[in-house]
Amino acid sequence: MIRYGGTYTSLVNGILLSILRTSYFPFSLIFSVFYGLVIDGLYQAFRVKQNRVQSSRLTASLIIGTTLVGLSSMYLSTLLGLMPMLPALYLAILVIGVLNAVVASYLTLLIWKRYLAHYDRSA
Repeated sequence: MIRYGGTYTSLVNGILLSILRTSYFPFSLIFSVFYGLVIDGLYQAFRVKQNRVQSSRLTASLIIGTTLVGLSSMYLSTLLGLMPMLPALYLAILVIGVLNAVVASYLTLLIWKRYLAHYDRSA
């Protein structure tokens, strides 16, 4: 597995978001890089391997990473007054974020197994 691949991808995502949404410049870049670091760290902690992708480990790492970054960004946004304190809104964001992580892990596995696994030269 490429070291810090998620962090590099998230850095590019953060830069592009910063260009599109200049008013949120520091936050979109910081949280994008934080998300990449968390995902890379969880991949290593759960031992997600490139040549033997296990769906449960990949799904768990994406759900935990998305939830952790989502909660921390909501907390900071509320603390700084960027978002009002609406518990129903935060619950909806949290539920949709977890569902997003489940769908993302499914699509990652699907794309990897169907299209990218034969490019793995280390196996």
